[in-house]
Amino acid sequence: MTSKALVLDFGGVISRTLFETHRLSERALGLPPGTLQWLGPFGPDTDPLWCDMQADRITEREYWLHRTREVGSLLGEQWDRMETLVKRARGADVEAVIRPEAVQAIAQARAQGVRLGVLSNELDLFYGADFRNRLPLLDQFEVIVDATYTGVLKPAPEAYEQVARELGVAVSDCVFVDDQARNVAGAQRAGMQAVAFDVQAPARSFAEALQALGMQ
Repeated sequence: MTSKALVLDFGGVISRTLFETHRLSERALGLPPGTLQWLGPFGPDTDPLWCDMQADRITEREYWLHRTREVGSLLGEQWDRMETLVKRARGADVEAVIRPEAVQAIAQARAQGVRLGVLSNELDLFYGADFRNRLPLLDQFEVIVDATYTGVLKPAPEAYEQVARELGVAVSDCVFVDDQARNVAGAQRAGMQAVAFDVQAPARSFAEALQALGMQ
């Protein structure tokens, strides 16, 4: 088996962002179309809170906790767990929010014997502990390192070192893909090859990752 590994972030890379699925969310929540206006990277001018997060004035978790509480308040409810937002906004159709480009890239890498890992800061915290059982795609990954349990958040070097260690490959043989610049920079500092995932150009980003693995 090849010593190369493809390590993916989950939210934004494997799954579409909540910004991209506002209309689905509004239907699932019973909100009028157009209610959700914050667009993150798709419209930074509409989302000063996103700009604060990108500038490291707040953390990613703080951003999403704010949005969780905000959406809950629109329904007259108090939401204090980020997984509530995902579960309620995305409903039961998990597959509908998975990027087809991700499915294709994962299949291509696996067919070439590339080892597969997920490195997430909040997979189960954000999606709920039962999410993995509802998404068979995750069964294709040998290793899932989730800071929900480890407490080690990207971009700490220990996070990248752990996923490489569990995959049984050298850090330098990993190609890491993430949509957050700070996490990409952290991977590079740790010695990984890294691809900055562009949520507005997913096919191009996955092609770049496969190329880094020597597959294109």
